Amino acid sequence: MAKESSFDIVSKVDFSEVANAINMAMKEIQNRYDFKGSSSDIKLEGEELVLISDDEFKMNQLKDVLISKLIRRNVPIKNLHYEKLENAFGGNVRQRAKLVSGIDKENAKKINSLIKNSKLKVKSQIQDDQIRVSGKSKDDLQKVIAIIREADLPIDVQFVNFR
Repeated sequence: MAKESSFDIVSKVDFSEVANAINMAMKEIQNRYDFKGSSSDIKLEGEELVLISDDEFKMNQLKDVLISKLIRRNVPIKNLHYEKLENAFGGNVRQRAKLVSGIDKENAKKINSLIKNSKLKVKSQIQDDQIRVSGKSKDDLQKVIAIIREADLPIDVQFVNFR
C-alpha cells in the first residue's frame, strides 16, 4: 500500500524582513531631495504599518519606496491591505496598512473549491489558518500546487511541509 504524501498551504509574513524593509525605506527617504523637510514616517505597530506624510502626493511616493523595499526583501505585497487615507495631526495625512498573515475562512474555502474542482485524487482540509492537502500521488500534489499558483487569490500563499 502506498504511503500518503502531504503539504500545507500557508500565508505567512516575515515581520523581521518587514522591519528591515522599513529601515531601508526610511534611510532612502531621509536622503532623497524631494523628501527634505518632510515629516514622512513609516512605523510597524503590531501587524499593521502606519504611514504618515505631508500630503497625498508624498504619501504615494512613500508607498512606492516602501513597496520597492518590501519586494527586495521578498515580503508578499498581496498581503498588504491599505485602509482609507485619513487626516492626521499637523495637516499631515495618515494611512494604515494591515499585514495579513494566515489564510482566513473565505480564502480557505476558495482554495478548497479550486482543489475539489480539479478532480484530482487528493484530500484537502482547513486547519486554523492553513490548509493541509494529502494524496497518494506526488504528481497530483504538484498539480494542485500549479493550480493554486495560477489562481488569482487576494493573498500570497506558500507551500510548506512537503512530505
